[in-house]
Amino acid sequence: MTAQDQTTLRSITVNGESRRTGAATIADLARELELDPAKVAVERNGTIAPRSELAEHRLVEGDVLEIVHFVGGGETEDTDDSWTVAGRTFRSRLIVGTGKYKDFEQNAAALEASGAEIVTVAVRRVNVSDPKAPMLTDFIDPKKVTYLPNTAGCFTADEAIRTLRLAREAGGWDLVKLEVLGEARTLYPDMRETLKATEVLAKEGFLPMVYCVDDPIAAKQLEKAGAVAVMPLGAPIGSGLGIQNQVTIRLIVEGASVPVLVDAGVGTASDAAVAMELGCDGVLMNTAIAEAKNPLRMARAMKLAVEAGREAYLSGRMGRRRYADPSSPLAGLI
Repeated sequence: MTAQDQTTLRSITVNGESRRTGAATIADLARELELDPAKVAVERNGTIAPRSELAEHRLVEGDVLEIVHFVGGGETEDTDDSWTVAGRTFRSRLIVGTGKYKDFEQNAAALEASGAEIVTVAVRRVNVSDPKAPMLTDFIDPKKVTYLPNTAGCFTADEAIRTLRLAREAGGWDLVKLEVLGEARTLYPDMRETLKATEVLAKEGFLPMVYCVDDPIAAKQLEKAGAVAVMPLGAPIGSGLGIQNQVTIRLIVEGASVPVLVDAGVGTASDAAVAMELGCDGVLMNTAIAEAKNPLRMARAMKLAVEAGREAYLSGRMGRRRYADPSSPLAGLI
């Protein structure tokens, strides 16, 4: 403010609040309020004061000013609930497989109904006897959907590593799903071979999302070995038994610094919701959708279940009680 205005205080109203100021002009007042005059709009006594003239508008006793600026519009709550793996961000927390469908058309339709942005794809030999046979890429565009090559059917680290090297050569993919199975009956992972493969793949620049047992210690070992996500099974692959191991999966979630996704065992929508309520970052499934009597409808159900489970987790569920607790007070009953 100027020297002649230092002893002159005026009573004005700013944004509905009375204040006394020694500012001589609107620009001086903005600076007094620690505002940048170039970043605000001012209405004085019902008339807009052009920003370029704020230094010329002298304040007088009784002035009423509205000072506004731009803030983020819409809801105040952050509605962006995306998740990130290896620096790549996705909105859908549902990952779906591409096996067991009656044809590629049904597979593509189910994918669209699910809203998933990632699909797992198995790496298999080209049918050289019929090179023009339809391929998955003819129906699901890898430029629009993230392909996640996996090592389904591999029983040693060497087999899995070889498969993913070929996958990277075929499509340039470095984000991959690693699974090394221990036996054909249970399809449980062989964690010794899985850990070995994770270490090799990470050193070669791969970003492995790793299928594993529901063991918090094994999950941390995989993370240290270079896994960009850990994917504990909920139940045996293709069993549809649902989440059998909620305690250990929750422990994995609490101890992980990489995304945790339930992989295998989901049979219906409530199973997917449970996985998300445990705090998992996502759920991967194939059989639950592909073998449903109506795969498209089940795909939509899974989409909604994953969203509902995530919302429930973020909401914070009520505590469990041993006895009843009435919703309505008992006092004052007639």
